[in-house]
Formats: sequence, structure tokens, C-alpha cells
Amino acid sequence: QLQLVESGGGLVQPGGSLRLSCAASGSSLTDYPIGWFRQAPGMEVEGISCITRAGSITHISDSLKGRFTISRDNGKNTVYLQMNSLKPEDTANYYCATRTRYYYACSRRHSDFDSWGQGTQVTVSS
Repeated sequence: QLQLVESGGGLVQPGGSLRLSCAASGSSLTDYPIGWFRQAPGMEVEGISCITRAGSITHISDSLKGRFTISRDNGKNTVYLQMNSLKPEDTANYYCATRTRYYYACSRRHSDFDSWGQGTQVTVSS
């Protein structure tokens, strides 16, 4: 069964960059779509981006697509989220997730993703 583990979060100053990793075990990431999401305290889950099995990208958030980029390294079985020009409002817990049943496509709805990592905290502050 596919298991996802996020890493790469931390404290960064406004304007800085971070690259988050979503490492998979138990199966190949090329067998499933992988989405990145975030949740700030007291806020709903927000979708960021998703990459399909074939490598096509869906920008779930139009407001973030200019600063956040999803990519995948098949050899490392890892999906990345490159985050640039970070702002304090980007502070949140970031999650990667997949659809293990409806694995043929991405979705803009976080409720359509049924397997989640534990998350990694990103704090943007001076």
C-alpha cells in the first residue's frame, strides 16, 4: 500500500524559498496522482497543485501557481513542491496526498484524496 512522507518544512524569512518533498513507499508514484495541500490554523484545507500518473499538472490554486511548482523525480519516487517568494500568509502545515481508488486523474477537491502523509510545517516569519 502506498505510504507518503513529507519533509523539507521549516522556518524561512519572507521572500525566501523552500522545497518540500513527498517520498513514497510501497508503490511507485507513477501509479497514482499526487496532490499538494496546505492547512493553516483555523482555516480549511487549501489545494495547491496536483500531478497525474502521466506527469500532467493541475494548478488547483490559480493564486499560487506563479510561486509554487510541483515536480516529480521518478527515480527517487518523490514528488516535490518548490515554493518561492514566500509570504507570512503561506505559513501552514503542508500535506501531500493521493487517490488510491480513482487513480486515473487529479482532483481539485481535497476530499477526493484518500491517502495522506503526516504533513510538514512551514513557517514564514522574520
